[in-house]
Amino acid sequence: MKQIKRTSETWTKTRETTIQINVNLDGTGKSSVSTGTKFLDHMIAGFSTQSLIDIKIVAKGDLKHHVIEDTSLALGKTLSKALGDRNGIARFGSAFAPMDESLAFASVDLVKRTYFVQTNMDFNRNYIEDIAREDLAHFFRSLCDSLQCTMHIKIEYGSNDHHKAEACFKALALALRQAISIDPRRGLQSIPSSKGKM
Repeated sequence: MKQIKRTSETWTKTRETTIQINVNLDGTGKSSVSTGTKFLDHMIAGFSTQSLIDIKIVAKGDLKHHVIEDTSLALGKTLSKALGDRNGIARFGSAFAPMDESLAFASVDLVKRTYFVQTNMDFNRNYIEDIAREDLAHFFRSLCDSLQCTMHIKIEYGSNDHHKAEACFKALALALRQAISIDPRRGLQSIPSSKGKM
């Protein structure tokens, strides 16, 4: 099958933030992430490792909330650009991921129809390390919107907030790893939809 280059970069600058992102969908899970929020850096690095998507991010801004939101939006946009017309991909992906006592589930459909569902994403603390729990939930929704996909994330159970959050990122990474993969039975020109359009 012919090889295609599935890489992309995004550079955005507003009065609030400056974001630079590079991705390679067919990488080996290498990452370099600097957002000013250590827990988010840790989560995105783990996401990169498990999805095998190479990710480089440098993000700066005035407020932590703005940087987290704009990083998520830019990451989703960059992943979407790297996917191109989305022909030939598996399209769907679902995965469970455990993190010690916690278990999370994620399912994605890379059709260009945005819908986000989060279930049981309740955390005991207002902050998980150095990120507000509301910003963490908002990160996933913003990623879904800018990636233009259907995304479901559910925390099955757990007691440690750090572990529950990390399980969510890893489950999403594994689900996306499936969904972005090229399906050898389809061919690169095959549209993975009975409608004939993604």
